[in-house]
Amino acid sequence: MAHINVPEGVPGIRSLVMFRPETGKHLYQLAQVLLRDDSPLTPADRELIAAYVSHRNNCMFCRNSHAAAARCLYREAAPVVDAVFLDMQQAPVSEKLKALLNIAGKVQISGKAVTAEDIEAARKLGATDREIHDTVLIAAAFCMFNRYVDGLASFTPTNADEYTEMGKRMVEKGYVLPDRPR
Repeated sequence: MAHINVPEGVPGIRSLVMFRPETGKHLYQLAQVLLRDDSPLTPADRELIAAYVSHRNNCMFCRNSHAAAARCLYREAAPVVDAVFLDMQQAPVSEKLKALLNIAGKVQISGKAVTAEDIEAARKLGATDREIHDTVLIAAAFCMFNRYVDGLASFTPTNADEYTEMGKRMVEKGYVLPDRPR
């Protein structure tokens, strides 16, 4: 049960933005820009970064919903999502993406945990300043989103099929403000 009076049965951040749409619309706009708008990183890779940070933060709602979106976007390569959760360094993703995920993981600990060596390692593997920027911003934003969702104890479904549907909706519709309950 959520710590505040939000629409019952509405999972995760959706219930929170329905409670306060005047702030929620900005959070959804940020998610849309970070995860769907133009970037040298694919939408699948950006969703994976969001899911990875959420996994590290133990935010099950964000982890599962963004992992589901990443799986949809990766299509036949969907198993890489779970491989990253299991052991990012051994996962079958590019070395550049591993370096970016390493940076995201450092941001999850503390922004100051990211070192010049981490950035240089990513650059040596072909990461551009824009890719590094977007990785850090996605990681930082998802630390905030995770704390928002868990700090208010929003409803977290336990049925994996619900996340599959959420992932499909996020891929098809992007990040749009949900309708308010009537």
